[in-house]
Amino acid sequence: MKQKLPIAVLISGRGSNMKALIEACEKPDFPARISLVLSNRPDAIGLDVARNAQLTTQVIDHKTFGKDREAHERKVHEAVKASGAELICLAGYMRVLTPWLVEKWYGKMLNIHPSLLPAFPGLHTHEAAIKAGAHEHGCTVHLVTSGVDEGPILGQARVPVLADDTPESLAGRVLVEEHTLYPKILKEFIERK
Repeated sequence: MKQKLPIAVLISGRGSNMKALIEACEKPDFPARISLVLSNRPDAIGLDVARNAQLTTQVIDHKTFGKDREAHERKVHEAVKASGAELICLAGYMRVLTPWLVEKWYGKMLNIHPSLLPAFPGLHTHEAAIKAGAHEHGCTVHLVTSGVDEGPILGQARVPVLADDTPESLAGRVLVEEHTLYPKILKEFIERK
């Protein structure tokens, strides 16, 4: 049995993509295991999900660092390194990262974004897709670079935009695809390495 690659999952909220990664990592043939779930928010619901799965969790509250983003990221980096993780998966981690952390983990940090990048980077992607009259929407797993949602695309999943879609209905269909896409792309990424 091959050793599973230790990964850290960074969350800020409910952690639904993290849950999909947890379920994938529990499979014997999946090439990763989660060594740490870290949140920048003490109230992130996903922390309870991770604890219920008997995973190591840690909170490094960004608010205690004021405007010093790099100081916060240095603590995040230390925690991830201490966990033994060799790869970071951002799963609803709602922080724009500084070049300092991005460079430390260059080529070893993945993110999932709820749009078909390069279309609709940033926030409120479902509203933007509907407003733009897009015929299809979806999600993207990409490597993290210093530009927001600009890193090399590793994989995408598509859903149609329906005439009666609301941002919520569209988000729900995209989320289903996210939960399948992220583990699939993570597995392929590790196996290629």
